[in-house]
Amino acid sequence: MTLIAAGVDVGRDSLDVAIAPMGRGFRAPNVAPGIKVVVDRLKRAGVTRVVLESIGAYGQRLVRALAEAGFEVGIVDPRRIKALRLAEGKRAKTDRLDARLIARFALLMSDAARPVPDADAFKLRALSTRRRQLVEMIAMEKTRLKQALDPEIVDSLKAALVALTAERARVDRQLEARARLQPGGERRRELLLSAPGVGPAVAITLLADLPELGTLNRKAVASLAGLAPHADESGTRKGDAHIAGGRPCVRTALYMAALAAVRCDPAFKARYQAMRAAGKPGKVALIAIARHLLLALNAMLAEDRLWTSNPA
Repeated sequence: MTLIAAGVDVGRDSLDVAIAPMGRGFRAPNVAPGIKVVVDRLKRAGVTRVVLESIGAYGQRLVRALAEAGFEVGIVDPRRIKALRLAEGKRAKTDRLDARLIARFALLMSDAARPVPDADAFKLRALSTRRRQLVEMIAMEKTRLKQALDPEIVDSLKAALVALTAERARVDRQLEARARLQPGGERRRELLLSAPGVGPAVAITLLADLPELGTLNRKAVASLAGLAPHADESGTRKGDAHIAGGRPCVRTALYMAALAAVRCDPAFKARYQAMRAAGKPGKVALIAIARHLLLALNAMLAEDRLWTSNPA
């Protein structure tokens, strides 16, 4: 059966849609009625796969609607779309042309579509994002408080910190409650918390922002978390491998977990010290620990078992 795919160029106010291989396209407003029009027209056209660029929050409502309607949905790095434009030798760029380019990408790339979280998982991720925003705001207000000289400003900053701290606690409670309601959420949280360095904040981040944990192979989960080393070699030149891409919030959480693990767990401490003795920089060694911890957690969730001294 011939694959029919659609590409969507998402803007703040509008959605430009192209359907491949037919080449048809249309525009709809990026509001609830317009999203319904998009879903209905794609169904009538026989589209099964829809791809968007990962450009922030403007496409979230459309992604949710497409997933609920049963489409295969892909959210891809804009750099991959740009690379296809260069490969085709194209120079012109408009919203309509971008939609056509994304539709061609959806046809060509077998990995363009990945499972999209359900509505509850979207809400959990949104709460996790809000928690990080509150933590960042609290940190900024604390910095300003240290620099404040006038009593009126000090009082204002202290009041803001009280309000922000209370709101973070409220969001934390909502996060905990919603995470427990996820399928297997209570057990998955228990498994994660059994690992060295993984506290409640890290566990919640992994549950909310890496729901694929335990369902992917080692390479895929490391890449998704932004902890997969990418080679940089050409001819006789052997460049250093570097991590790139992935989900920054997950990488940060695992880095902090690795930092805690090398302090509190003898096995991780010994592994870290061995890498440092071999000449590895501290951050490189911690990234390696974070990747090892991630792979261990992935295996634990896949096999439904608690942490052991050698879980990987």
